[in-house]
Amino acid sequence: MRALVVEGPGRFAVGDVPEPVPGRGEATVDVLMSGICGTDLQLVAGYMGFTGIPGHEFIGRVARVSSPHDHVLLGARVVGEINVGCDDCPRCMQGLGRHCSRRSVLGILNRSGAFSERITLPVSNLHAVPDVVPDEVAVFVEPLAAAFEILAQVVVAPAQRVLVLGDGRLGILAARALASAGAGVVLAGHHPEKLALCRGQGITALLAPEEMTSEQFDLVVETTGSPRGLDDAVARTRPRGTVIMKSTCVDPTSFDASRAVVNEIALVGSRCGAFAPAIAALREGKVKVDDLVTRTLPLDEAAEGMRRAAEPETLKVLLRVAR
Repeated sequence: MRALVVEGPGRFAVGDVPEPVPGRGEATVDVLMSGICGTDLQLVAGYMGFTGIPGHEFIGRVARVSSPHDHVLLGARVVGEINVGCDDCPRCMQGLGRHCSRRSVLGILNRSGAFSERITLPVSNLHAVPDVVPDEVAVFVEPLAAAFEILAQVVVAPAQRVLVLGDGRLGILAARALASAGAGVVLAGHHPEKLALCRGQGITALLAPEEMTSEQFDLVVETTGSPRGLDDAVARTRPRGTVIMKSTCVDPTSFDASRAVVNEIALVGSRCGAFAPAIAALREGKVKVDDLVTRTLPLDEAAEGMRRAAEPETLKVLLRVAR
């Protein structure tokens, strides 16, 4: 089968690779479409010393299952949660498989990803996608779930003032998810054309730093993808406020820890989220995503897609995998 393979920092190409072999309780999924995200770009740059097939945002169709009990899924359009725990350790027993010390993570850690024609995942990780949600929208389930995870980690009330730093893919999704919950959201970034996408949707979009004041916020969500973003987030958080940390960076992150201590600021790491709220939001049209697609390329042009995704003006590059 065809796949994009990362051989080392900055070295990647599309080529032929062996077919994936499903484990016990796993399904084989024919990938229809994949999305390139900031984590993929960091992996290609050397984050976690990654080599292999990246890609964790996808929509696919179930081709094979290993258990007769799962035959009902054959042919279904599905998205998949990306963390696969051991199902045996205390964390997994507590429902924290995403933090299992022996976990694999689709396209990130010890599991080949979705920039390929086929993947394998446990049936328990798969979620059927309603027919009313097209492939180009369904591919956003995973990043939108990560955005909705903020609402699962902290209480967001309409009276709160929320700042989202970063007008990239995740920043816009986070701003829209928070706005859908009734929060007063300010989105700050450096790209006027990206900020314009959020105006008129219950979000105040400001060009940073020119249009920003010294206002401090109850909740600041850091999605800049920059090692300097956390320091800016802490500086813009009121005493006893909360910073949600979303960026994963290949370079070390530093910030003014004294400011966080003196102002008693809570730092909350935030990664993956449950898929059900994201699927529901897309099915009901509560969060718009289709305007974030900058370009769609075939899998054989995935290397070009990675380069395009790294350009500052790009929001989302999709890979059409199914031939």
